[in-house]
Amino acid sequence: MSGFAYAAQFADVPDGGVLAVEVEGLDVALVRCGEEVFAVHDECSHAAVPLSEGDVENCTLECWLHGSRFDVRTGEVLNLPATEPVPVYPCKVTEDATVLVDVTSPSI
Repeated sequence: MSGFAYAAQFADVPDGGVLAVEVEGLDVALVRCGEEVFAVHDECSHAAVPLSEGDVENCTLECWLHGSRFDVRTGEVLNLPATEPVPVYPCKVTEDATVLVDVTSPSI
C-alpha cells in the first residue's frame, strides 16, 4: 500500500456528491458515483477555485465559477472555458470502508 494515505470514510462521501479533504498536504475532491470513489485535485485548471464546491452529475464535476465540467475518472475537461485536464489520483476503498488516496501518483 505504498503511497496510499487515509482520505475519509466511505460513508462520509455522499453518493452523487463531493467531499473536500486534505491528503498529505494536498487539497483533494472525493467524488462518489455509486459504489466507486474518485479523487481529483481540488482546483479548477481554468480559474484556480475549489472544484469541491461544484455539482456532480454522471461522474463529472462542474466548476461552480465558470461551468467547466471534468470527468472525475480521467480528469478530462469536457467543456470550455477550461482547456486543461485536472490531475486524478489513484483511489481505493478498503474492506473496512476506508477511502485511501495516493497523491504521489497523479495521472491526467
